[in-house]
Amino acid sequence: MLVPLSWLKEYVDINVEPAELEKKLFSCGFEVEEAYEVGRDVSGIVVGLVEECEPIPETHLHVCKVNAGEKGTFQVCCGADNVRTGGKFPLALVGASVYATAKDHKTVEGVMTIKKGKLRGYDSEGMLCSGTELGVSEDMYEGAGYNGLLELPADAAVGADVKPILGLDDWIFDVSITANRPDCQSILGLAREVAAVLDLPLKEPAYDYTETEVKKDGFTVSVEAPDLCPRYIGHYVYDVKIGPSPAWMKRRLALVGQTSISNIVDITNYVMLEMGQPMHAFDSEYIEGNAIVVRRAGNGEKITTLDAQEYTLNENNLVICDGAKAVALAGVMGGLNSEIRDTTKAVLFESAKFARDNIRKTARALGKRTDASAKYEKGVDEYSTVHAMKRALHLIEELGCGKVSSTHVDVNTGNSIDPREMKVSLRKVNDVLGIEVPAQDVLHIMTNLNFAPAINGDELTIQVPAYREDMDSYPDVAEEVIRMYGYEHVIPTFMPDALVTTGGMNARQKKELKLKKDLCAQGAFECIHYSFFSPSDLDLIGLSADAPERNAIRILNPINEELSLMRTTLAPSMLNAIARNQKKGNLEGRLFEIGKKFIAKELPLTEYPDERETFCIGIFGEKESFFTLKGLAERVAQSLYVKFTYESAETTFTHPFQTANILCGETKVGYLGKVAYPVAEKLDLRTDAYILEIDLKLLNTLPAGKASFEPLPKFPGETRDLALVMDKNVTCGQVENCILSACKNAKRVTLFDKYEGGQIAPGKKSMAFTVEFVAGEEPFAAETVDGFVKKILKNLKFHLDIDLRQ
Repeated sequence: MLVPLSWLKEYVDINVEPAELEKKLFSCGFEVEEAYEVGRDVSGIVVGLVEECEPIPETHLHVCKVNAGEKGTFQVCCGADNVRTGGKFPLALVGASVYATAKDHKTVEGVMTIKKGKLRGYDSEGMLCSGTELGVSEDMYEGAGYNGLLELPADAAVGADVKPILGLDDWIFDVSITANRPDCQSILGLAREVAAVLDLPLKEPAYDYTETEVKKDGFTVSVEAPDLCPRYIGHYVYDVKIGPSPAWMKRRLALVGQTSISNIVDITNYVMLEMGQPMHAFDSEYIEGNAIVVRRAGNGEKITTLDAQEYTLNENNLVICDGAKAVALAGVMGGLNSEIRDTTKAVLFESAKFARDNIRKTARALGKRTDASAKYEKGVDEYSTVHAMKRALHLIEELGCGKVSSTHVDVNTGNSIDPREMKVSLRKVNDVLGIEVPAQDVLHIMTNLNFAPAINGDELTIQVPAYREDMDSYPDVAEEVIRMYGYEHVIPTFMPDALVTTGGMNARQKKELKLKKDLCAQGAFECIHYSFFSPSDLDLIGLSADAPERNAIRILNPINEELSLMRTTLAPSMLNAIARNQKKGNLEGRLFEIGKKFIAKELPLTEYPDERETFCIGIFGEKESFFTLKGLAERVAQSLYVKFTYESAETTFTHPFQTANILCGETKVGYLGKVAYPVAEKLDLRTDAYILEIDLKLLNTLPAGKASFEPLPKFPGETRDLALVMDKNVTCGQVENCILSACKNAKRVTLFDKYEGGQIAPGKKSMAFTVEFVAGEEPFAAETVDGFVKKILKNLKFHLDIDLRQ
């Protein structure tokens, strides 16, 4: 939020330099993202008096003698049409900095330094400046918008610095307002904080006005959605005279980036900036039915806003209507059909409080975020709603642009704008802070913050202003005390149950890091996805209506529908990541993610969901297969010191004959498989893709081995290739396990061929394996290894009815 120092001084007699004020604001919880002088790029500009002005023949130029007071008299060539003898203009001396302008003399193209030059044979020792060259607009200083020299007041001292005259010595603070302090999203709100931190009195703006006896007969306001609009105030102003705003108002609006439009519109913008309360003014002539109705929009209802954009609304949007039509999109922007025109003679002022979540959802859904919606999203209090109307009516009288009628309608739900009493324990406040703040200091701080405190023993009683909706209990009081008392008073201490550690990672983090490093060594890249997904993702993987994954937790305020559910599986995120890579031309790759899925015990939620840490791998490309994915699964098992076995399985989104459950002992911990063709077509995949998902939370509860050292064998090992014939339903994993269990010297079994065809009996298949044997304390003899093979074949025949292929 942009805050001009000169505007702050309207309410607080600030007695510190801008740099010190920046530190003070930071100390009480308001980060100043940037603080700068309005004329930071301009220097060396003084008031110049043109004593002589002669035209240069056959040109539009003049050669002038310009008096710069104690700095001397300089010859300056000037091409402006309003240069004249006796005029006072900004003079940029040699070495001064001004803004460089384009040929149109209105567009700024950078900053330049004035140098001594020569024009048409005449020396020029400086430059007489326009408003644009000084960064001053018409709203900031009257006459600055003229396409010529900026004329200075006749009483300006010759040779004086022009910055104070033009307000270029003012400062702008860009202050970051935290979400818990919506009362400070205004100049007045920050002025309260500045007054408190500097221990200075606050000067409230004037709220007084005089009502005439004129009434708008029969005028009514009704609120049909009090849950979305707890307070709506309307006031009728007549005999309106549309015209320009006074210079002081236009300047303040310009300093914060607002363009002056007309006195009535400027008042609404000024009050919003000053008090944080968005306001609106309707042309009363275009309000049909002599009524205002605040209601939910109808499905398909349309409105055209002030920027001539048409929007189609639904029942989630709140609209302000007259007796026949919508005239404003509540909390966002007014309607074009009731805008203030040059012919406006009477207006209806609006000041209202709208539900912040409704305004946020409306602005986001329609893609229309305005200054008003931004303030409503953070929160507007009813105290400001009431006082902003008073302030606007005061300004109407002060500017003489209308007369205030006695027609004032305040429809509300009964919320009081009077201070509410809160009692807290001083001991609890000090316990939160960990220090003892003297009671007198607490009284002084809370008095400065307008809490009207009183202390009786250990009890602190405060009167919480209605604009401080963030104040709830003693921790909030503790925060108010310490930010004014000073965080430097806090003494670093350990919590009662704190432990001194050497830092580092815990066992779980080390295990996770090892797993990530092992997978990266296999050419996989880590992904990090949102913890949300779309309902359409569940349709993508073909889950049935009663699938447990569909019991997903819905987000109350999702960013959009694509991120509206908490994940119950990591598979859709991985599949979409593969699709995105292929669309960008990456046709092969290995991805993995370690993230959480959120399993609700029941819906709607009555307790926190089960956050299950889950591991997912996605691979794709011509060189990838079911077996390369299985190899990665084995790498995972090796990394976690567990052993996996596999059994045939089916899922709704993987190939029926290339899918397996992953077992650790007797417990299913995950699955792996090839992405089914229908899913691949939906994602427009150009190569085969494979996916694996493991429940790490479940896996971590199962027994696991430990890292151990095994010396390298003293003697060379032996290998044997075995071509085996078996029933088609026997799996590779079953064969491998049977071989390894038959012989302790068999350390590794690798499948290298599979065959089904005419040379094999119906219902049978052939699988060929390489078996690696490791020697013990003695070298292998040929007959020893043959004995191992016979033992293995006997075990295979007995358990799986497998024969050696002849």
